[in-house]
Amino acid sequence: MKIILLLVKYRLFACLSTMVGMLFFVSSCVRHSEMQSEGADYLQGVWVQDSIPHQSQMMDYTLHEFKFICDSVYTTMRVHAKMQRIPDSCYKDGEWMEYARGVYVIRGDSLIGEGIYTRPNGKYKTSGCYRTGTYLPRYRIAYHDADSLVLESRFDQRPIVLRKTHSISCVPKKRWE
Repeated sequence: MKIILLLVKYRLFACLSTMVGMLFFVSSCVRHSEMQSEGADYLQGVWVQDSIPHQSQMMDYTLHEFKFICDSVYTTMRVHAKMQRIPDSCYKDGEWMEYARGVYVIRGDSLIGEGIYTRPNGKYKTSGCYRTGTYLPRYRIAYHDADSLVLESRFDQRPIVLRKTHSISCVPKKRWE
């Protein structure tokens, strides 16, 4: 009889523990709004990186273009590689483009993004050449004014010096339209 009572208590405890764990899991999920928020006013527009100091001497480098619309960011990366580290069909003479889109927030002097790598048409990229999956840019905003922006990557020591080529006014709408 004691064994049966012990098994019932154990099963009840296991069931309650599972339910509490599921409650914590469900309550930790955050549903993002379908509508864009304002984003950082000074970032709105298209920002282009023209060059990197000493790029002709580098084995590989990436030039960035960022398009900030409200709280969304669209990134185009022009990759240059002198050494082939990927299959012939992807290498394309050492120059190719990669694309990503996501949302960003500014926290203090940091620009934190969360998004996905995409195809040129903006659709989610699940396979193929180059990067796929999650796009997680992390930058420190070292400097900004009306027409220049300097970002320092959390993962690369080279600063990204950008110039504004086009201004955009934020008109919040549904995401990814």
